[in-house]
Amino acid sequence: MRRAFSHAAARRICAEPIVVRIELSDHTLGHGETHPRTYVTGESHQDVIETIREVFVPILVELRPANFGEVIEAAANLPVEDKNGRVIAAARAAVELALLDAYGRAMRRSLASLAGYVEERWLGSVGSRSSVRFGVVISGMEPGRIGRFVRKVRLGMIRHFKLKVGDVDDQPRLEATVRALRRGLDRRSVTLVVDANGAWNLGQATEKLRAWEGLPITCVEQPLQKDAGPDWAALAAATRLPLMADESLVTAEDAEALIAQDGASWFNIRISKNGGLIPAMRLSAMARRHNVSYQLGCMVGETSVLSAAGRWFLQMVPGVRFAEGSYGRFLLRDGVVRRPLRFSLGGRWQPVGGSGLGIEVEAERLERLAVIPAVEIPF
Repeated sequence: MRRAFSHAAARRICAEPIVVRIELSDHTLGHGETHPRTYVTGESHQDVIETIREVFVPILVELRPANFGEVIEAAANLPVEDKNGRVIAAARAAVELALLDAYGRAMRRSLASLAGYVEERWLGSVGSRSSVRFGVVISGMEPGRIGRFVRKVRLGMIRHFKLKVGDVDDQPRLEATVRALRRGLDRRSVTLVVDANGAWNLGQATEKLRAWEGLPITCVEQPLQKDAGPDWAALAAATRLPLMADESLVTAEDAEALIAQDGASWFNIRISKNGGLIPAMRLSAMARRHNVSYQLGCMVGETSVLSAAGRWFLQMVPGVRFAEGSYGRFLLRDGVVRRPLRFSLGGRWQPVGGSGLGIEVEAERLERLAVIPAVEIPF
């Protein structure tokens, strides 16, 4: 990556995606991508490779779809847990995207038809294209660097910011961010979310958020540890600041539990974390039914494969409040496509189209950037 990125749960200096390539019998290629995080879904990189080999390959070899509708149904039915009940959402995401991309290319179909399969009366081709723009995440940098960073980003007319908190410097970092964004925050032309990445227990979160209630914060993302359970409701009752679930929101069952607890009034939906494009769209539909706000998030270091999937999500899902991702060369020094997807001035973006995911992954780039040789799993 062009610069280190840190938060309360991790520090990264390079992107570590797993890119999955499916080759059909007619030699059509499709690509998917995932970013395993043990502190999010419990999966490591090696876990993902083994899961693909043991769980998904036996399913894929049996597929004989006659049309793209059957492809979508097969993708929708991919498991999110293995036979032992272990969550395999990261592995599922890469396989689902590669499957949809490969057959979409072979059958010359785009992913736009997913909307009708998931939620016909609500999702559609317009989605959030006209309303949502991409924002910028401020990592756990030194507070003294915040002002210069924000001024530079604001020259690009970015309107949404997320600040990483949850460490010993979060108070001065937050103060510096509010100070740098004060004019836009006062005019409500700029929004600010803070993200603790599960750094606090209930007592710590309560103390922090009560002290921050007078600040112009839209919501607080993952203030509690991943398995906080009923503490979400207790924290929501203790503060006026809205709460957003991220690491605590992986499966549909997680979403149902959070809704039942009435703690998180926001969902951060991330395609790699939540098992793929179809599960992500279903989570947005669930959130909408229960009056929960939602945003499209991303994993740090996503290539244009996941960026394309994120744009399809935005193109089909209405009501998305904020969007993260499509950073392209803003964050990464290289990419797996010739022209990485990247948002433009003001966080604006162009929709993707064409067959499958609508991008052209270059084999030479994959081979050159691979840390280990490709793991081939013949059918």
